[in-house]
Amino acid sequence: MQHLFRRGAMLALISAGAMIGTAAHAQDKSEADCAALRDTVFEAGFVTSARVVSAEGTAPAYCEVRATALPAIAIEVRLPLSGWNGQYYQVGCGGFCGSLGGRSGFVNAMGPGLEKGYATATTDSGHHGLTVIDADWADGNVNAERDWGWRSIGETNRVAQLMIEAFYDKPSDQAIFQGCSTGGRMAHMAALRYPEMFQGIISGAPALNETGLAGPGLAWQVQANTGPDGEQILKADKVDLIAEEVLRQCDGVDGKEDKTIDDPRACTIDLSTITCEAGAEGNQCITPEEREVVEKWRKSPVDSSGKVLFVGGVPEGSEPFWRVWLTGNEAGSPALNPLFAQTFGSYMAYPEDPGPAYKATEFDFDKDPARMAAAAKMYNADDPDLSAFREAGGKMIVWHGWADAIVPPYTTVAWHEAAAEAAGGAEELAKNVKLFMIPGLDHCGIAAGPSGVTQADLDPLGALETWMASDEAPQSLMVGK
Repeated sequence: MQHLFRRGAMLALISAGAMIGTAAHAQDKSEADCAALRDTVFEAGFVTSARVVSAEGTAPAYCEVRATALPAIAIEVRLPLSGWNGQYYQVGCGGFCGSLGGRSGFVNAMGPGLEKGYATATTDSGHHGLTVIDADWADGNVNAERDWGWRSIGETNRVAQLMIEAFYDKPSDQAIFQGCSTGGRMAHMAALRYPEMFQGIISGAPALNETGLAGPGLAWQVQANTGPDGEQILKADKVDLIAEEVLRQCDGVDGKEDKTIDDPRACTIDLSTITCEAGAEGNQCITPEEREVVEKWRKSPVDSSGKVLFVGGVPEGSEPFWRVWLTGNEAGSPALNPLFAQTFGSYMAYPEDPGPAYKATEFDFDKDPARMAAAAKMYNADDPDLSAFREAGGKMIVWHGWADAIVPPYTTVAWHEAAAEAAGGAEELAKNVKLFMIPGLDHCGIAAGPSGVTQADLDPLGALETWMASDEAPQSLMVGK
């Protein structure tokens, strides 16, 4: 083990020196150099296009290469025409993926890496989808399921490295992977299946136990909010009332009132304060049935014996985001969690796909988890043993919002505790893996809640770069700290 640590340290020193030399002496590339990549021949794949994209805003001009790794993994590589820093930055994708490019912000986006001079790449994960909720591509297609589960990570890296060497006449010095949600799951999968491929990994709100989350986890939410008549019980018109009461009871528990719940585990909510009296209804109170929905949402799903099937629960403080994930909004837009539950169960969960006839309300908590065993082997990245990645000298930042209403933050905390035990203690794990739980943050920091914090307030890449260069672990991911 020690010789592997020494090898990782030596590679880090070599990479740091090579990075400085490459950045200082990288030759500018031309449109002709980019066009020449169309003729690149490689095993089990082909280039489909290569074109120059002009500089815009803070993004430099780059060569955009699109390629396919067989059987059907679409890949986009972006190569800076000038100022390449000698390094590679690969990003994941969200939901069930299915498209290339077009991702703004930080999570699952190539832009932040490209702006810093990285050669960057991403993938559609092996299929085309109309939306990230679309899963019918997996209908009877185990190859596509495998590629979404893990294979597209390695194939994207393989093809991107071929393009980098063909374009710059040298390979990248080191590589970083960044992803959130499904991209976060991909980040952990990279550490587990390809432990020496990436020297740095950033994982946000990782859907580590995909079958547990999209199976019993989301089905539990759907069934809790479906009445005997098949209609939704808790709707958007009661969300603000619940959110205000939760904040009233929890905001000051941490010693300060800042419209943020630092840790939902520290607060116990009593919704009897806003529960309607017998026979009364209205927007100023919640019915006993609506209260029961919320109370069930707070818990992990269990089978008929009480066995926990998935470490879950919707956290206090996530209410401002429920219209997106859990209830839908007043204008009629549906909630995303039930849609993910529906499409996953229809096409991705079982050896024999039930198709659109599947209903999450029919999920059997006693029988159906076992039926997802094959899917779990392809999709799940919740193994806490990161010894191979750690021995290779890799550094990993994991971050998750405490107000995440789709991927429970408790899942990530439980994984981190198990990873610490597997590593021989929290102090030993922290040499290579750091967890940051962000109060008030939505899933992947997509929307702003009462505290206003979003992904724009985080700088995981800057924190990781500093850690990799100095071996000093970051203490915060917040911009300017």
